[in-house]
Amino acid sequence: MKVIGLAGWSGAGKTTLLTRLIPYLVAAGKRVSTIKHAHHNFDVDTPGKDSWEHRQAGAFEVLVSSGRRWALMHELREEAEPSMWDLLAKLSAVDLVIVEGFKSGHHPKIEVFRAANGKSLLHPGDPDIAGLATDTEIETRLPSAHLNDIPAIAAMVQRLAIDVASPTARETVSG
Repeated sequence: MKVIGLAGWSGAGKTTLLTRLIPYLVAAGKRVSTIKHAHHNFDVDTPGKDSWEHRQAGAFEVLVSSGRRWALMHELREEAEPSMWDLLAKLSAVDLVIVEGFKSGHHPKIEVFRAANGKSLLHPGDPDIAGLATDTEIETRLPSAHLNDIPAIAAMVQRLAIDVASPTARETVSG
């Protein structure tokens, strides 16, 4: 299983890119999963539903299952937020995991940059930025592709992703 991140400021188009990139990779025969990091409180459950009631009552984990899908909700309560690497270990094995967020994490990332967003580049200040997906010309030694060139971005994603099972994966990108 390999991992690569998409990083960029809010409004750069990370989610839009992911929703175009995933179907392209799946059509090419890849099994793809994602991890989305949220910087705010969020809920995937609906107040009043049984699973919500279980969590409110203090359940540590609630697994909801049907004939179409299952979802596991884990309440951190007083625990520290897990690292991206901890979360990767909880996923089923796939060909590629694309991480949206964990912008300051130490893993290879493709920066998504949109000029109209009016923000500065994360690169070169982030040594873990390994490539760029942008709508403008940027002078860099990093591999780059236009935001609308999904085949080129897909190729870059696959080339720059690192193997999660590699014993030095964390050290390679953080040191």
